[in-house]
Amino acid sequence: MPVLARTVREVEKAVVRGPVMPSVRTKFQVVALLAREERARVRTDDSSRPAQRAEAIKRLDGIALILAQIAARDTSLLSLLAEDAVISDAAKSLKRKLLRDAGLEVPPDEVAPTEPAVASASAERRVVPQAVKARQLANPFLAPDFESDRQTTIARRLSSWELLGPLFSSFEDAGGGATQSMALPAASSLRAAGVLQLMPHQAQVVAAAAAGHRTFLLADEPGLGKTAQALLAAQAANAYPLLAVVPNVVKTNWAREVGLWTPNRTATVIHGNGDTIDGFADIVIVNYEVLDRHVGWIGSFGFRGMVVDEAHFIKNKSSQRSQHVLELSERIRGRVARPLLMALTGTPLINDIEDFKAIWQFLGWIDDKQPLGRLMQALEDTGLTPADRGFYPAARKCVVDLGIVRRRKVDVAADIPARRIADLPVELDEKAGRSIREAERFLAGRMVAQYESALARRKAGPLVEGIDHVLVRRIATRERKEATTAKTEENVFSMMRRIGQAKAALAADYAAQLARSAGKVVFFAKHIDVMDIAEETFTKRGIRFSSIRGDQTSRARQTQIDAFVNDPDVAVAVCSVTAAGVGINLQVASNIVLAELSWTAAEQTQAIDRSHRIGQTEPVTAWRIIAAQTIDARIAELIDSKAGLAARALDGSEEEVSSSADVQLEALVGLLTEALTARQAS
Repeated sequence: MPVLARTVREVEKAVVRGPVMPSVRTKFQVVALLAREERARVRTDDSSRPAQRAEAIKRLDGIALILAQIAARDTSLLSLLAEDAVISDAAKSLKRKLLRDAGLEVPPDEVAPTEPAVASASAERRVVPQAVKARQLANPFLAPDFESDRQTTIARRLSSWELLGPLFSSFEDAGGGATQSMALPAASSLRAAGVLQLMPHQAQVVAAAAAGHRTFLLADEPGLGKTAQALLAAQAANAYPLLAVVPNVVKTNWAREVGLWTPNRTATVIHGNGDTIDGFADIVIVNYEVLDRHVGWIGSFGFRGMVVDEAHFIKNKSSQRSQHVLELSERIRGRVARPLLMALTGTPLINDIEDFKAIWQFLGWIDDKQPLGRLMQALEDTGLTPADRGFYPAARKCVVDLGIVRRRKVDVAADIPARRIADLPVELDEKAGRSIREAERFLAGRMVAQYESALARRKAGPLVEGIDHVLVRRIATRERKEATTAKTEENVFSMMRRIGQAKAALAADYAAQLARSAGKVVFFAKHIDVMDIAEETFTKRGIRFSSIRGDQTSRARQTQIDAFVNDPDVAVAVCSVTAAGVGINLQVASNIVLAELSWTAAEQTQAIDRSHRIGQTEPVTAWRIIAAQTIDARIAELIDSKAGLAARALDGSEEEVSSSADVQLEALVGLLTEALTARQAS
């Protein structure tokens, strides 16, 4: 009961401060679920006296009253209490945590799945390449680490406080003037290998590593040269051997970057079972997809540094790749007192402020329950507790000073021209347009029928004049859930794919015009069939193109990239957002065509920044092709409305951020609300 009472008060304070952030919504839902379960348990508990049960019910009523007052401030919270409300992984995790904090055993059906069968299968797939065995035989004993830096900080004032929630809130609620980046030393030199020159912002990170700093969340905007900074920081820290965990599509590029920036160091890339790797290389590059096969020997290899590229890939802590990365980080930190740990990502926040959690844990700043080591000591040194309003900006600075580095192009790379996103509405072919609009009406009609059926079945409760927006959200949530399990014949995903197919030829025609008038163009699409249509169009127009897809080998993909970059006759790069949205440089083009919309602003930004990066000499324009008079336009607006999350949390922006509920749900809510409004008007 004390745990519930404390948590509901945290929610109450957060709602009063406003706006209601996703982590607060999760807490609200979990408190309500636990209070509901506790009430049911108390009522059937024959082992306690009637007076004890009455007292427990009274306290639960008090919690319920606070929940009701909170919901009165923000009625959208009511949808979290519905019987069919989706309980997210974050909510399940928080529920388990609160049960453990209360000293209660977590019911078997609430225990986080450990996927023993998957783990067993993963263990069976594990390999130890012959080259690794050769190195182990040559170096049977790892050099001991005698650094006296290991310190266990004993929390004093803060020992009874839950601190992770306030730490996340300190970023969520950050306003103008908040600290954006750790203090970095002045660049000692801008010289790199050969004739290469670093930009000042890159050299500052290298100087920090040389001065002894060892943990970095390098969150520079895409295109500011994070790979070079990581490699040169490792050289400055002598963090060899170095492990680089990267997306599959950039493995080859990482090896190339090693040869470019640190040519005196050898790199080896793990493919498949690792039969071709060099066991004596300084830098070992592995992709997330095969990490499960190699996590065993990697953990005992003796790495003194680890870099995780596109670190937002590990945000889901229940995923296998996230667990492997965190396991390796823990093993490295357990053997080396101060290893170099770097998380690289231009988009550290995708949906929720708690996307930070796995990254902070990788860096050794926190564990599942509390801050660790230096962070806890820094928080103790503030002399504040979460009850003090001044704690939040002070706590945020404590985290930032551990190694958050966030620079924007506009601030540190003035020689990179500005970029802009220009929406280009297109009218679909008459037949295709009619078909898609009919599909939208069908989808809206199905949700309207569910809405009206739910109203008809309602026998109690207050009457709602006009549109019941809580019910609208409930219906939309159910529709999205059914769409993800492919139970519906027409859903928001199939509709967006059809829109993409209908736009493909129009988008390709526009890209062809740009190619003829303005030079090289990058064409992004989400679906293979849209890429196929575009490539057919370019072939008919006599325009040569490169094709960058997810089903290519690394060598084939690099060949296509090189052709686009180096061959003046290759005018267009037709790219999959998934395969080419990260880690490649296409700055030879200053015009980008986004043929299909992404579901997140982060994915859209990543695609644009393949061209808007160091090396670009012209203003970059991303032409976003929007199908007029369809749900496409609404989704474009939703994507833009959510683009401020990273700006608010990382850049100290005053911009208000809407709820991080996903775009699919909000699109369905808008579609149903519009249909109901039209029906009532008629």
